[in-house]
Amino acid sequence: MVRKTGLIAALDTQDPAQATAWAQAVAPSAGAIKLGLEFAYAAGFQAVADVAGSAPLFLDLKLHDIPNTVGSAIRALSYLRPKMLTLHASGGRAMLEAARKACDEAFPANARPALLAGTVLTSLDDQALAETGITDGARAQVLRLGKLAIDAGIDGLVCSAHELAPLRDTLGDKPLLVTPGIRPAGSAAGDQKRIMTPTQARDAGADWIVVGRPITQAADPAQAAAAIAAELAA
Repeated sequence: MVRKTGLIAALDTQDPAQATAWAQAVAPSAGAIKLGLEFAYAAGFQAVADVAGSAPLFLDLKLHDIPNTVGSAIRALSYLRPKMLTLHASGGRAMLEAARKACDEAFPANARPALLAGTVLTSLDDQALAETGITDGARAQVLRLGKLAIDAGIDGLVCSAHELAPLRDTLGDKPLLVTPGIRPAGSAAGDQKRIMTPTQARDAGADWIVVGRPITQAADPAQAAAAIAAELAA
C-alpha cells in the first residue's frame, strides 16, 4: 500500500519559551510536536498545554504502572487533548486494557488520542536487553510486546525503524507505527543505536517518524523540518 508518513518534531528542552519557539517554527511542516518527560517534569503540565496550542500534541510520557494508576493518569491527562499518548507495552495486558478503557471513557469520541505502546527503547540493543534477562534479542521482544499491545486494544506501537518490516508482516497495515531514532543522512546518531533515515523509515512502513536534535539543533529549525517533510513526501 502507498503510505503517507508524517513528521513529529521532538522538542526536548526544559524551557517553555524555547519549546514554544520551536513549536511555532516547525508547525507548518510537522504533523505533531512531541513533549515528553523532561519538559513535563521541568515546566509542568500547564506549560505543556500552552506549547501544544501551536501544533497537535504527541504526549510522550511512557506510562508504566499498575493498571488502576495508569487508567487514573490517563483520565487526569484528558484535559490536554493529546493527539497521541504513549505507554509501555511491558506493563502487561491488564495495564494496556485499563489504558484503553480509561481513554475511551475520558475523551470525547471525536477527540480520543491514539494510544501508542512502546516496545523496546531505541537506546537498547541485543546486548543491553540480555543484561535485563531478555536473551532472544530486540526483534523478538518487539514482536512479542507489539502483538500483546495490539491484542489488548492499543492503537499502535512505538518501535525502531529496524522492526517496522517484521511488525508489518506480523500485524498488518492497521496498527499505527511511530518510529523514533530517525536521523537524516549525515546526522550524528547520538545515543540512538537502531536508526534509519526518514526515507528508509517511510519505505519500511512507518506512519510517523520522530525527529528531535537534527531539527532543534539546526541553525534553522523551520528549514530543517521542512526538508525532512519534503523528503518524506518525495
